[in-house]
Amino acid sequence: MNFYESVYAYLKTIPKGKVVTYGQIARAIGRPRAARQVGNALHRNPEPVVTPCHRVVNREGRLAPAFAFGGVEVQAKLLRDEGVEVTDGYVDLEKYIWRE
Repeated sequence: MNFYESVYAYLKTIPKGKVVTYGQIARAIGRPRAARQVGNALHRNPEPVVTPCHRVVNREGRLAPAFAFGGVEVQAKLLRDEGVEVTDGYVDLEKYIWRE
């Protein structure tokens, strides 16, 4: 499985109503220093409906300013539709972070 496939496979395990960080994904797939590469993989996500890249936020809980599939407002709407509270472009990681 290549890097991108590993990222997409991990994303599919994140439950609705939860978020993860870029770094968290990088660590989970065995590439702890590849958080930026994770972002690149998300930007190239070939199946945005199937692979829930909207559930990824930065280490501070901030939504992606360049969310590839419609911008911050679309990402916020997708998260809100799953029950995640988004305030001023941020998600409360204490409340919504997913831990395996």
